[in-house]
Amino acid sequence: MTASKGLVAGFWISTALFALQMSFTAYAQLRLPQVAEVFAHLGFPAYFRIELSWAKLAGVAALLVPMVPARLKEWAYAGFAITLFSALVAHLAVGDGVEAWIWSVGTGVLWGASYFFFRRLQAGAAAH
Repeated sequence: MTASKGLVAGFWISTALFALQMSFTAYAQLRLPQVAEVFAHLGFPAYFRIELSWAKLAGVAALLVPMVPARLKEWAYAGFAITLFSALVAHLAVGDGVEAWIWSVGTGVLWGASYFFFRRLQAGAAAH
């Protein structure tokens, strides 16, 4: 038996939106000077911004490539959860307002939707 079309569509829509957001932030971290200034404002060294960008791109690839094992996808989701929560904490720690940390929260909602559908699809696959 195959997964319902609604679950599959929900997964791919939420995952595509999440992947686009994470890819955009990785690009911005690598190429936009104002994003580098934000990292400095948060107290992070320049190398961390570059390292994080490439880790995000690797995680996006893990989520989007169908033949990647589910366990590796779980690690990608875990890494993204840590990244998003850490971004929120970093902004709050330096006293930034909602305009600075709302992106982490919004992206976290996309993460949650993608992960929800991923887990539902995995549960369905395990039951059959």
